Amino acid sequence: MPNWTRRRWLGAAALGGGAAVWALRPGETGAPHAARFQVLTRALRQAGLTQPTLVLDRAQLQANARQVRANLDAALALRLVNKSLPCLPLLDELATLLATERQMVFNLPYLQLLAEQRPRSEVLLGKPFPVAAAAHFLAQPPRSGFDPVRQVQWLVDTPERLAQYRELARQRRQVLRINLEIDVGLHRGGLPDEAALREVIGLLQGEPWLQWSGLMGYDAHTEKIPDVGGLRAEVRAQVQQRYRSCLDTVQASPLARDRALLTLNTGGSPTYRLHRAVGAANEVAVGSALVKPSDFDTPLLADLQPAVWIATPVLKVAAWRAPDGVGALGTLLRGWDRNQRVAHFIHDGHWLAQPDSPAGLHASALIGASSNQQLYLGSGRQGLQPDDLVFFRPTQSESVLQQFGDIAVVEGDRVVAMWPVFPARA
Repeated sequence: MPNWTRRRWLGAAALGGGAAVWALRPGETGAPHAARFQVLTRALRQAGLTQPTLVLDRAQLQANARQVRANLDAALALRLVNKSLPCLPLLDELATLLATERQMVFNLPYLQLLAEQRPRSEVLLGKPFPVAAAAHFLAQPPRSGFDPVRQVQWLVDTPERLAQYRELARQRRQVLRINLEIDVGLHRGGLPDEAALREVIGLLQGEPWLQWSGLMGYDAHTEKIPDVGGLRAEVRAQVQQRYRSCLDTVQASPLARDRALLTLNTGGSPTYRLHRAVGAANEVAVGSALVKPSDFDTPLLADLQPAVWIATPVLKVAAWRAPDGVGALGTLLRGWDRNQRVAHFIHDGHWLAQPDSPAGLHASALIGASSNQQLYLGSGRQGLQPDDLVFFRPTQSESVLQQFGDIAVVEGDRVVAMWPVFPARA
């Protein structure tokens, strides 16, 4: 091949390769706030809220509650998970909409708060308490009229813990209602097999200070495993079979009771729709699904919509310049990706949340997360200016809802209430 021909061929190949590479360049994205977030912005501005704020769309919350109730078998009871809805007015609203006073509680401070402030609540613990925590609660009974003997079910997961609770009940000469945690496949604890179940049956039977009140089996793992080759359906069936087997074992013992008097709890936000009254369980627990953070964007929850966001002001807007030391790399990235042209520094940040509106914002790969002034890059199509708001969608509701003080409750284009949250406790 003559040299001039070779040079022409190489030049064409280089141009073609460059075009192919250039075709991989990210497209420009971004847009101003959608109408929903323009309304929320007006509401927050009219209310004079200038700090990062947790915002709740009350109409959407109510719509989610109605949808959950419509999805549920009418014969199944519903229990609110208060760690995922850590706000008494929020729980009150949902308790009214869903016609339930049943709550699932996960720590001593929240049990004390609920007993004092909402004495009609019927409580099932969502995880086993150390016996010392139970002793502390019983030694300082609520002044509200809440009755721990009648209104609390203590969750027990091992024969050893049951023996501790038996000793506490004997010392206090006080009846304790015992709900047994069973392992239905998650393997996060609970009675793992029939031998352990029979051991606790032996400890319970004939003990006047302990009363068996039901079972609790959490099954969230079924929706996290790969849905390949029917595996998910198989595991769902195993959960039902395991639960039924445990119930049959207890009901065949001297502990047997009328099923209507038992609390047979299962499910959770990811799985509540899988359960029917014809199954072994007679109630499900729901919390996060009612406000729907992004971790709950699953097929079973597709008919529910987000109801909470974090709103935070933009503090600074400028052309993006990477810090000294990586300036050249920053220039390359900005030239390559038009979505890295504009820097937006927000008030605080580094939450369990992702930007939701305006569209097209993303964290910088060159600057790490900041809880003080986090950087988000964009194309500029967002049209943000200092003091404008950015809305983040939480990935979960537990813990996150408690990070911002009172929740701003929005109806229409107005903040109609500020709901206090539970103290931030584990």
